[in-house]
Amino acid sequence: MARLILSLDGQMMAEYNMNKERYTVGRLPDNDIRIDNAAVSGHHSLIINILNDSFLEDLNSTNGTYVNGKLIKKHALQHGDVITVGHHQLRFMEDDEQQDEFEKTMVIQPSARPVEALRAATETAAPQAAETASHAKLRPPGAHAPRSAKLQVLSGAFAGRELELTKALTTLGRPGVQVAAITRRAEGFYIVHVDSDRPNHYPLLNGSPIGSQAAPLRDNDVIQLAGVKMGFFLNS
Repeated sequence: MARLILSLDGQMMAEYNMNKERYTVGRLPDNDIRIDNAAVSGHHSLIINILNDSFLEDLNSTNGTYVNGKLIKKHALQHGDVITVGHHQLRFMEDDEQQDEFEKTMVIQPSARPVEALRAATETAAPQAAETASHAKLRPPGAHAPRSAKLQVLSGAFAGRELELTKALTTLGRPGVQVAAITRRAEGFYIVHVDSDRPNHYPLLNGSPIGSQAAPLRDNDVIQLAGVKMGFFLNS
């Protein structure tokens, strides 16, 4: 199933599953996708879904409808297309392709991990994580960690995607740019810096660099890694 992800200035606002034949986009309340902004016409554009294909049409809007920066009247939508309506963006995503592309781009497979840096980082992280846990009053030793957690992408081309953190170690990022690992321990989840393109270029946790130590993760934390913002959420 295809989806539309509505954003403004890079911040995700809403997500729409494309499970109907027709979707209207506009400022008035009777639209399927309402964008209450003066730059958007009452009925601005129309999306029609026919079998596995989706088509976009401008409804003679005042400010026009753009796809990937180009003004259109009619357009056959492709995975990753960015529709601009007024000041807002609607990214057209096809789920299967999006998941594959996200994992290929951000999730580093074991064979591609920077092994030495990862080993050094995780070995150093173990005692630091225990010390951090005691100071942060996390779960007591011996307590069971949450069965799983997930990351939800908050910015960029993959906004809205979720990645389940079911493994003991998940390595994320872009080699040569910024790489971090999320580990699952008895006392909870931690993020540790593994590698980057320059010294002290650490991932951000709630806006602050994590430094060289393993940082504990808590529900609703925001991670920024390799230019992508992700929310960390514990599964119930």
